[in-house]
Amino acid sequence: MKYRKLGNTDIDVSVICLGTMTFGEQNTQEESFEQMDYSLDRGINFFDTAELYAVMPRRETYGKTEEIVGNWFKERKNRDKIILASKIASKAEDDLEWIRNGSTTLGFDRKNMDIAIDNSLKRLQTDYIDLYQLHWPERKVPKFGVLDFNYDPHDNEWTAIEEVLENLNRLVKSGKIRYVGLSNETPWGVMKFLQIAKEKNLPRMVSIQNVYSLVNRVFDVANSEVSIREQCGLLAYSPLAGGRLSGKYIGNKKPQNSRYTIWPRRFSRHHTKRGELAIEAYFKLAKKYGVAPSTFANAFVNGRPFVTSNIIGATTMNQLKENIDSIDINLSKEALKEIEDIHLSDPNPCV
Repeated sequence: MKYRKLGNTDIDVSVICLGTMTFGEQNTQEESFEQMDYSLDRGINFFDTAELYAVMPRRETYGKTEEIVGNWFKERKNRDKIILASKIASKAEDDLEWIRNGSTTLGFDRKNMDIAIDNSLKRLQTDYIDLYQLHWPERKVPKFGVLDFNYDPHDNEWTAIEEVLENLNRLVKSGKIRYVGLSNETPWGVMKFLQIAKEKNLPRMVSIQNVYSLVNRVFDVANSEVSIREQCGLLAYSPLAGGRLSGKYIGNKKPQNSRYTIWPRRFSRHHTKRGELAIEAYFKLAKKYGVAPSTFANAFVNGRPFVTSNIIGATTMNQLKENIDSIDINLSKEALKEIEDIHLSDPNPCV
């Protein structure tokens, strides 16, 4: 395994991070334990979860993922071996009334944050979280399949950034969290958080967790420079575009227990005609170089200069192995040139 510094901290995190959102929905606790055991054996010391999980979000599985991770810590007695990241949910246009007091009242104010952190710590059976992330902004921003910023002059009911940082600072001082990070954030948002943290001597964001894959490289446009120059590295999620870059859906296949078989109407951004053509091209390219398509796609993400860690996800042990194997693959200049040619022919088809 390879390791990189988490932002400007002295923490070394594995370049592969184990994503856990399937735990408690597509994966049983037993299967989840097997994934965590194997990942730790392969040198992964970085796990990512969230209060929102399992996915797809619903009342019956809310908090289930954190519970499973917490049960694993308790049974294995190895909390000290893992850099643990979790997230607090924000306002949502979707129906999330089962999270605290409901969708429209979610946010990063003091009351919400105190309830969220205490509940997460209880489920995780730990007294601290290493990296506490804001899952998505309270502001209306492009996210989850939206590319353009549609300005709303009435969008002013969100917790001021300074107040958010002050609330996080209380949690840092209490010992409940060590470091803070962003997720699904824009360049403006990252820079404002960093600016105010510096001016007010408040906790500095050390990471940003945004989507990144061969078929969605929007992060390249502006956030990549911010990540590098501000030491706020990317924790890349959905590196396989929800599994599509594995090639298992090519030809309109519907694998059993797969995400798009179970929830065919969700994540529509991943199954466009443009996306299918690009995914087929990358699938053929991986085969040309004798690498499993999943391993190939993850290797590309691992190698990006602004990436701190690549958050992989799996529902089977074979998928997990292929994803982790990417750490040993260094794509050649020729392969990277062919990737760029495909990308430039139709950029970001799965935004």
